[in-house]
Amino acid sequence: MGTVITRDQVLGFRVRAQQLDRTEGELADTVVLDAGVQDTGPDGGLWALAVRGVDVAAVAGHELATAWTIRGAPHLYRRMDLPAVAAAVAPFSDADAGKRIFDAAKPLKAAGIAPLEALDAVAAVMRSVVTEPMVKGEVSARVSALMDAPYLRFCRSCDATHLYEMPFRLAALRAGLELQAGTSPPVMEPIPGFEAAAEPPDQYDVIRTCLRMFGPSTPKHVAGYLDSPVKEVKDRWPSDVVEVTVEGERRWVLASDRDTLTAGPARTTRLLGPYDLFLQAKDRHLLVDDPARAKVLWPVLGRPGAVLVDGEVAGTWRPRKSGTRLKVQVELWRDDFASVRDALTEQAERLAAFRQVQLAGIDVGS
Repeated sequence: MGTVITRDQVLGFRVRAQQLDRTEGELADTVVLDAGVQDTGPDGGLWALAVRGVDVAAVAGHELATAWTIRGAPHLYRRMDLPAVAAAVAPFSDADAGKRIFDAAKPLKAAGIAPLEALDAVAAVMRSVVTEPMVKGEVSARVSALMDAPYLRFCRSCDATHLYEMPFRLAALRAGLELQAGTSPPVMEPIPGFEAAAEPPDQYDVIRTCLRMFGPSTPKHVAGYLDSPVKEVKDRWPSDVVEVTVEGERRWVLASDRDTLTAGPARTTRLLGPYDLFLQAKDRHLLVDDPARAKVLWPVLGRPGAVLVDGEVAGTWRPRKSGTRLKVQVELWRDDFASVRDALTEQAERLAAFRQVQLAGIDVGS
């Protein structure tokens, strides 16, 4: 049995590891950009950087890039890191790629096409098609017209036959394509001078990054985050880890992080966006142990943001915008609003400034 680590210590470690206790910082020293910052919704990637102290208004447009990577979701990265990121997020093997592309794997297997071969084939066609900015729908139509039947499916909602979604998304960065920031529907375009690195440095290695951000963790937790088979993660599990015990479960943390595990709670209040990295951990019961509250925080559709108080998810929040005024609707899971009123107000004011609107107040329920 390894050292016993409490739940509070785990959450405190993650708050600090993900720099949620930080008041200011730069892109260069913002560690969540090593993992990728999911950019979903109006309070997505840039807000995640803002709550970690980055002055996003001062960030030059060319410094960040958006790409479909982990779980096929759009993530922000430092533009200079894209070659290393492309190598890091690539599937480990055919078995891994087969799991990541979900239902697309079956027809490809039936046709004798290996998943990695399929991703390379889609990427090659994408690269030939997207030579200038192009809306996703047009890219899909043109690429689909050039691919064989095993790559295609009939989509009832579109009433059209096109590529399976996950191979399309996971092949894009392979093809050297990024997403134009803030476009909906997404506009895809070539990354200038792009060439993927042969091997990712440890800083971007996805398993190590998960341990840095979500430690202490298990291969199953990491595999769930990556959409990879557990065996693939176990086969690549770092050797420089130490075992600890969390609530009776064996977990591991990078040896370099062991001494920071026992620091205890991190005193900070934040309004986390619905897809903030802190909420992406696969041991959700550790974050929210009440099933009813977990269902509210992680619904199938329409996720709220999370109120983070001293390492605890203390409730949810939703923005209510009317013209140039923003009201923040908070559902607090504790009865001491007075103790966090000032901190929540300060965070709501930051959100309003981020959205370039005026704060109309905070509505609090419980």
